[in-house]
Amino acid sequence: MRIRSFAKINLGLEVIRKRDDGYHEVKTLLQTINFYDVLEFSLPLQDRILLKGDDQTISWGKDNLIFKAVLLLKENFRITQGIKIDVTKTIPPGKGLGGGSSNAAMTLYALNECWALGLKKKTLMDFGAELGADVPFFLEGGLCLGTTKGDKITPVADIPSTSCLLVLPELSISTASIYEQLQFSLTSPSKDSKIIKFLDCRELGFLENELEETVFRLHPQLRTIKSLFQRYGAELSLVSGTGSSLFGLFSEREKAENALCEIEKSFPALLVETLSRERYQKNIKPGV
Repeated sequence: MRIRSFAKINLGLEVIRKRDDGYHEVKTLLQTINFYDVLEFSLPLQDRILLKGDDQTISWGKDNLIFKAVLLLKENFRITQGIKIDVTKTIPPGKGLGGGSSNAAMTLYALNECWALGLKKKTLMDFGAELGADVPFFLEGGLCLGTTKGDKITPVADIPSTSCLLVLPELSISTASIYEQLQFSLTSPSKDSKIIKFLDCRELGFLENELEETVFRLHPQLRTIKSLFQRYGAELSLVSGTGSSLFGLFSEREKAENALCEIEKSFPALLVETLSRERYQKNIKPGV
């Protein structure tokens, strides 16, 4: 079984507060994009988890989210059948694109088929939340509002398919490092939510990523990329999640192509597009 595992961008991210359990309560808009890894699943004769991938910078052992996803289902349903998973990576780690979380979600999705578990999407999402905050989103796709730790997912009406210029600097950023440096004086529970304003009026210009200034403070070279997006007419340009990737959304593909021609002279970049929920669900259907 062959399945595509798509990336995401955060169209907006607001930090509400630091929770007693050490996590942060957030409000975020998650959006799938047409940029993906490929996972291939097969059933070996022995009861073993055989995981390998082509990116040598990533651990493919027991600490990998794919491995953890397999183990979670095996232990909960007493599965005595093994699985072999080969991963072709395109989504780079440490860029805020959710590649690892997407891989874990698609593993849950695929094993539900391989092992004929018959689990509903809601159950798979609950298992996903045990693995990571972004994992449940990838079982839904499209445009979703994420609340609590980002793992409570509410589908919202999709935006039209939009050209997305993605810049992938040669820099990996850990999520923990950004939250550790977040200045909470910049956040206030009483302020108006720009995400809620966007959901009311659908104006992309309302949106922001409240972690962006912390990312720029620690990695000031990334601010240059945002200014380039603005110069070339992006309707919205933000750091995705905690970075290091940045994206620009363009209503006109020609503008996006012009921006790509200039930006890729200095930074690794590619042009993709946003994926609606309907297109996403069609594109993650398993193939042989």
